[in-house]
Amino acid sequence: MMQEAVVTNANEAYALLKADADKILKLIQVQMDNLTMPQCPLYEEVLDTQMFGLSREIDFAVRLHLIGEAEGKALLDNLEKQLHVLHEKAQNE
Repeated sequence: MMQEAVVTNANEAYALLKADADKILKLIQVQMDNLTMPQCPLYEEVLDTQMFGLSREIDFAVRLHLIGEAEGKALLDNLEKQLHVLHEKAQNE
């Protein structure tokens, strides 16, 4: 029973972190769609702040053993790759 609770908490923690990563991606997409260029200081500040916040959330979840360190790193790496694709797309338009 206790093991099931741990697994459920870990799944919920990962789902919440994934949702936050998706929100960051959507926020950046909206900025780009509204002609805010990636070189804009506001864009950089929003991105840096959001990424820092997510990395702290992930670190907290790792320290609580809700997700593994590799899972957390993969979540951040995946988001960074998706953001890079958006950035490249905006540069080529």
